[in-house]
Amino acid sequence: MKDSTKTPVVLVACGSFSPVTYLHLRMFEMAKDYIRHNTEFEIVGAYLSPVSDMYKKPGLLNSRHRVNMCNLAAEDSGNWLMVDPWEAFQSYQRTAIVLDHFDYEVNTVLGGVQTEEGEHRSVHVMLLAGSDLISTMSEPGVWSYSDLDHILGRYGVFIIERAGSGMDQATDNLAKWRHNIYLINQLIQNDVSSTKVRLFLRRGLSVRYLLPNTVVDYIEQNGLYLDETVSNPATDKGKEPAKREPPSQSSQPQPTPSGC
Repeated sequence: MKDSTKTPVVLVACGSFSPVTYLHLRMFEMAKDYIRHNTEFEIVGAYLSPVSDMYKKPGLLNSRHRVNMCNLAAEDSGNWLMVDPWEAFQSYQRTAIVLDHFDYEVNTVLGGVQTEEGEHRSVHVMLLAGSDLISTMSEPGVWSYSDLDHILGRYGVFIIERAGSGMDQATDNLAKWRHNIYLINQLIQNDVSSTKVRLFLRRGLSVRYLLPNTVVDYIEQNGLYLDETVSNPATDKGKEPAKREPPSQSSQPQPTPSGC
């Protein structure tokens, strides 16, 4: 950590990443610019966290392929963006539990970060997401209140504007946690989505320059996304089912060999 007057932060983006696109990567760059110019945080790490195979969604490839593609994309992004496969190889995990996992790994297992003066500091974990997510958070019954309070109250979130998702109205419904929600406008609009990429691939159209070349090569070499029937036979779960109790202490995620 370079500036000891700031609060160290780790960004975590949870998602399908099926496949990971340049917009996913741009989210981290936009957040980095916003944090540097508008906050008292300093980014000390950033992670892609692909969802579990048990998250039922059309077009969701198996976790091995999705983690491999994320790793290829992260390698092209320098050494500050990483991939944590923990969530991908678990049973279905709520976002609140995933953030607890990162908090445990970064602060308990790794001991936080060290300033240039040698001081050890705890790291603040924060969610990074598109504005479509914050829209679902503001809809009654989609997310449980306990999870919203855990995610937005304890951790906080950076929200990247996405086409077709109104941020202001959504955050009005989350006023209790507004101080912990940071809205980031896209100065150059980018509406690339994994859904559109999969559609292009099924139609035999090029997706180069929408994804990192290494990811495109991986898709072609493995014959991926030739049809949309690749979702997994999981029970029908929403990302954050309502009316679920917050995790007990015994259900907190355990450390994984890969760490963060």
